Amino acid sequence: MKQNAKQWLSLLAVSALSSGITLGAFTLTSDQNDRQQSANEYAKPVGYNSAALTQANPTDFTVAAESSVHAVVHIKATVARKTVSQSSDPFFNFFFGDRGGMQPQITPQPQVGFGSGVIISPDGFIVTNNHVVDNSDELDVTLNDNRTFKAKLIGTDPVTDIALIKIEEKNLPTIPFGDSEKLKIGEWVLAVGNPFNLTSTVTAGIVSAKARTLGMATQPGAMKIESFIQTDAAVNPGNSGGALVNTRGELVGINTAIASQTGNYAGYSFAVPVSIVSKVVADLKQFGTVQRAMLGVSIKDINSDFAKEKNLNVFEGAYVESVGERSAAMEAGVKSGDVIKAVNGNKVKSVSELQEQISRYRPGDKVKITVVRGKDEKEFSLTLKNKNGNTSVVKDSGIEVLGAAFKEISEDLKKQLGISFGVQVTGITKGKFETAGIRKGFVILKINEEKVATPDDVEKMTNSILNGNSADKVLFVVGLYPNGKTNYYAIDLSE
Repeated sequence: MKQNAKQWLSLLAVSALSSGITLGAFTLTSDQNDRQQSANEYAKPVGYNSAALTQANPTDFTVAAESSVHAVVHIKATVARKTVSQSSDPFFNFFFGDRGGMQPQITPQPQVGFGSGVIISPDGFIVTNNHVVDNSDELDVTLNDNRTFKAKLIGTDPVTDIALIKIEEKNLPTIPFGDSEKLKIGEWVLAVGNPFNLTSTVTAGIVSAKARTLGMATQPGAMKIESFIQTDAAVNPGNSGGALVNTRGELVGINTAIASQTGNYAGYSFAVPVSIVSKVVADLKQFGTVQRAMLGVSIKDINSDFAKEKNLNVFEGAYVESVGERSAAMEAGVKSGDVIKAVNGNKVKSVSELQEQISRYRPGDKVKITVVRGKDEKEFSLTLKNKNGNTSVVKDSGIEVLGAAFKEISEDLKKQLGISFGVQVTGITKGKFETAGIRKGFVILKINEEKVATPDDVEKMTNSILNGNSADKVLFVVGLYPNGKTNYYAIDLSE
């Protein structure tokens, strides 16, 4: 009986709800004309003016897509992957000592990665991400018309994750640079690239945020400039190095990263703004390395708790925690506790925005910065310096007689090769290295049985031999190529 009662109650509830819906629908239908006017009146906000509301024009992406897709390329980066077997290597033991009488031998196995790039000049210069081409032994670029070219690496900048490569071809389609500073939150943008090896793919989204930081610097003390354009355009593996363009078909960023727990697109993607890209590319073309200007300050973002702790009257800007000795900031009069709020009149709300502004300049450039000190606002004029504390142009370390340029090896390459020190050859011109057969990418471990850890070590050792009293002016060089192959070279400096 109780069970029957429960069933009836349930049926009654459903019936009542259904009836209510039916009755409501009937009433709305029968009284629709009477109620519509009243509903419209209640919906009007104070000060409502129907003439002020206009229908939004539909956005046309076709022109931007057509003008940009031909200038976005597919990049295939081949890296030699190594496997290890044990055998004796007496030459290696001579330089490094006998590790139990056995020395691992490297058998290269190719490892292939894919990404995208953007043609920025008709003669074949292409911008992409550093992580797309880093440590690669071979680069193949495929154009939108399916032609494939070998590419050479011009230069890289791990700090901004930008790299410049080049193919030998003329009259190539390009994407003109736009102005990422003028991008607005909510503005439509297109991501053009090659996700999952699907070439010539275009996706659309809006600018979700600007000057976004992700904390991608994983090495202690590693410098990283992060001021990303955040969008909700779908970007996946393979899009790295591709174009972010506005609806006019102008390049406003280079797609670099996604926020995802799966490795694939999950809502947001991030691009390096073209304001940073253009400066990095210009430096790589002209100098082979980025001319990075320094204020010489340690800075921190501000929030309400921090502002209260430091008794600040502002909640935006970059807080100066400390000022470096003999830095541009110290010489200009900037002090610890100042809040930097503008560079050359351009407002900065965060550390990332300040980094983006300063990254546009080279050492020796003069800028004006506006700071808040206590309740006062002050302006300082200063001359930016390089990492060495002067305004000289910084180039890849090179020695004319050797005909080579060098850089310290990255942490990733150290792990890959299982070494803790070394200097990599980043470029070869006519000279002793070319004559000896040393190729770009070679990692020098020792010269004349002495460890080599910095480009300065190479220069000092070379000068020591050249200027010494010994009749035998020879460099005995030992090292590895990125594929793991050990090589030995004897370079006669007396000739």
